[in-house]
Amino acid sequence: MDLVPLSAPLPPWFSDEDLQAYASLTLGMDCGIRDPKVTAPSLLVMGEKDYVLKFAGMEDYIRSGAVKQFVPDLEIVFLEDGNHFSQEKVPEKINELIIGFLDKYKKN
Repeated sequence: MDLVPLSAPLPPWFSDEDLQAYASLTLGMDCGIRDPKVTAPSLLVMGEKDYVLKFAGMEDYIRSGAVKQFVPDLEIVFLEDGNHFSQEKVPEKINELIIGFLDKYKKN
């Protein structure tokens, strides 16, 4: 991952053995998903400063709408001052967005 230098030490609560165990459990994992399309209406809330947008190709993939090939009914909201932890930074705004989204699909 480009955001963490390879020389960065692991946190004290995560040993080299933990890392190896996690890697061996997940490397080459096949979840059996043959048709990865999400058909339910979905909401993606991202902060403009979310580090995930720095992953290679991710920002273009989301902003161009290419992600909608897998999630066709996706509503995307970018929070101007948001980051990866927007739910902690602006919980009221996140709640407002979620409730507004759910209200669109509420059955009377």
